[in-house]
Amino acid sequence: MNLDEQATTPEEAVIDENFELTEKAEVTETVEPLGEAELRAAVEAILMITDAPISLLAIAAALENPVNAVREAVLSLQADYNGENGTTLRGFELREVGGGWRIFVRQDFDWAVRMFVANESPSKLSQAALETLAVIAYKQPISRGQVASIRAVNVDSVVKTLLSRGLITELFTDSETGAINYGTTPLLLELLGINSLEDLPLISPYLPDANTNFDAAL
Repeated sequence: MNLDEQATTPEEAVIDENFELTEKAEVTETVEPLGEAELRAAVEAILMITDAPISLLAIAAALENPVNAVREAVLSLQADYNGENGTTLRGFELREVGGGWRIFVRQDFDWAVRMFVANESPSKLSQAALETLAVIAYKQPISRGQVASIRAVNVDSVVKTLLSRGLITELFTDSETGAINYGTTPLLLELLGINSLEDLPLISPYLPDANTNFDAAL
């Protein structure tokens, strides 16, 4: 009996001691909060490398800092870029778009960017694709057949192009007809520089009224 106690007691003591040391080591690990200037610089670094609007919550989670502190840092950067508080106006600006924040070229300096890319040949959407995209943007959710009916042409290939560009997405399938209904994506909002579909310009000013001869206007 005494021999068994002597054989087991040392092992249990070693295990308990190691366990307590591990627990203490984990408890002592803490995250140092960032100072105001350091947080501002960290937020700016993230905004510089992101290729899509990023939410305040995502930035706060990444930096392990309160959302309110991140919001203050973002607004401070925005004011700085806008030339407020005696700073110099920058060629870029910080805007809230598509539910997040991203740095954009300032509109006043679009000409400089156009000159820079003058010799480039980016792939542009065709007129048919632009018209189809406009129909989907204003009428969503809408099926491919409904788009074709409005445009009076087959839109199968155009819809595939818009899907591949990430400008539209499949929202749902109609349970009765089996038709897929489409809508626009956050990427379109980003490219248009607007925050929501409600910010789309009114289309009525571009349509003929009841007293206008539509054919004569063409």
